Amino acid sequence: MARLGKRNRKFFGTRNHGKGNAKNRRGKGGKGGWGRAGMHKQRFSYITVYERDWMAAGGHMGFHNARPITYKTLNVYEIEQLAQKGKMEKREGKYYFEFEGKILGAGKISVPVTVKAMAFSAGAIEKIKKAGGAVIAPSVARQAEKTPAVAPEPAVEEKVQKKG
Repeated sequence: MARLGKRNRKFFGTRNHGKGNAKNRRGKGGKGGWGRAGMHKQRFSYITVYERDWMAAGGHMGFHNARPITYKTLNVYEIEQLAQKGKMEKREGKYYFEFEGKILGAGKISVPVTVKAMAFSAGAIEKIKKAGGAVIAPSVARQAEKTPAVAPEPAVEEKVQKKG
């Protein structure tokens, strides 16, 4: 079997051996930077084709929370609808509702309801209390435990006079 010639043989007599401009193929030069350099300049066409999400966010993806707190949500008007349909239990003349999530303040509520949830928006607390209901949240209870009822008295130091 005849041995194929080296590839460079066919480029003898040419200036750049099929590598384009003379400046190309000189080690690491001519790359246009490292990593994501030039994404809004020389590599912008790459962004427009392959990274549309990044481009839609203006070239910034922002802060990424490693441990986000996510809650199921329920609005105040939905609580009233449940009360009107009679799908809530009654305790001491008021409706009682437990929810493992966050209560939001969209809508109106006119029924007095005691609501126990993991979190509340400020608007939800205001509307529930205005309707004659009550709010029970574990975070509110924890804050009450941390803050002392009576402020501690400042330590009084006695001054000792030296006889001289």
